[in-house]
Amino acid sequence: SSSSTTFFVSHRIQASSLQPKVSLSNISSSMHKKPYRPVHEVEGQVTHSMQPHKMEIFKSLENWAENNLLTLLKSVESSWQPHDFLPDPSSSDQFYEQIKELRKRAKEIPDDYYVCLVGDMITEEALPTYQTMLNTFDGVRDETGASLSPWAIWTRGWTAEENRHGDLLKQYLYLSGRVDMRQIEKTIQYLIGCGMYIKTENSPFMGFIYTSFQERATFISHRNTARHAKRHGDLKLAQICGAIAADEKRHEGAYTRIVEKLFELDPDAAVIAFADMMRKKIVMPAHLMFDGRDPSLFDHFAAVAQRLGIYSATDYADILEFLVGRWKVEGLAIGLSEDGKKARDFLCCLGQRYRKLEERARGRREKQERRSVRFSWVFDREVQV
Repeated sequence: SSSSTTFFVSHRIQASSLQPKVSLSNISSSMHKKPYRPVHEVEGQVTHSMQPHKMEIFKSLENWAENNLLTLLKSVESSWQPHDFLPDPSSSDQFYEQIKELRKRAKEIPDDYYVCLVGDMITEEALPTYQTMLNTFDGVRDETGASLSPWAIWTRGWTAEENRHGDLLKQYLYLSGRVDMRQIEKTIQYLIGCGMYIKTENSPFMGFIYTSFQERATFISHRNTARHAKRHGDLKLAQICGAIAADEKRHEGAYTRIVEKLFELDPDAAVIAFADMMRKKIVMPAHLMFDGRDPSLFDHFAAVAQRLGIYSATDYADILEFLVGRWKVEGLAIGLSEDGKKARDFLCCLGQRYRKLEERARGRREKQERRSVRFSWVFDREVQV
């Protein structure tokens, strides 16, 4: 996702270039004078860059989407629900015992893990933004709110599946007693109000490349939170994170399948869009995160995730190289313009370049003294970043 999810952690080796140009309003003045304005305001936004005739590609793919995309959605009746993983309130005796057990397990888990889990949950909870974003893409948006276009059915079905993720994590965190739910709820409201700017320019070429990257990033993040939960002895939480990761993996398969088809039909436009997104950097969905206190909240969350190995700069490079291989970018030749060939060559060298940058960044981090930051999500306790 989301999400949102996680996810959704910044690529640390490019901290300044990763973000779009964002101005943080003066909190004390702007929030009182203009409470309707988002705290983070994005400048220099670009819209509708795709040539109009390219929309015909997506119209022609509707039958393909019906047979190859919608089949990756699960029926509601066969889907897990948050209730399946949580204490059952209909059984009063067992309910309180189950909560006691949950809280007992939660006490053994350190604050830094909870910072990562909360960040993942907040990202997932900003789902209204992600459905809105999908419906900005020219040629595939839901034109009515209940359109029977396969693209629209996919977007609504994907959203419905993703909605369970934030619900489940939020209910678990509420029951755990380990986090400040009011601060978390404020962060969610701020984030949805700010939106997101991922530089896809209303183009489904760029948009589906972004979602392919993000779903894989989210899968990795939730998979790693599952591993950490297991290591800390909370098998139920590991099961929760694992179930969410499995959904994200299936969604990754759907979006990468769309882009694979675009490479087949219009390799030049696809490879140029891929290179364009990577030059602009893949911005994580929660990059405008704010809790009312920390203007650098997202960067601090990302630093904790990097340190714990939940999601790191190495993962960013791994995802890029995975997608380059998945879409057979290196072998592209027929149908490429000069710009397309340059884009192909750029993409094939980029992963190694990122790895070299990360090696240098790791060396610098090892020489620096670790610092700590107070997170409102865990009652202002200090967490090492």
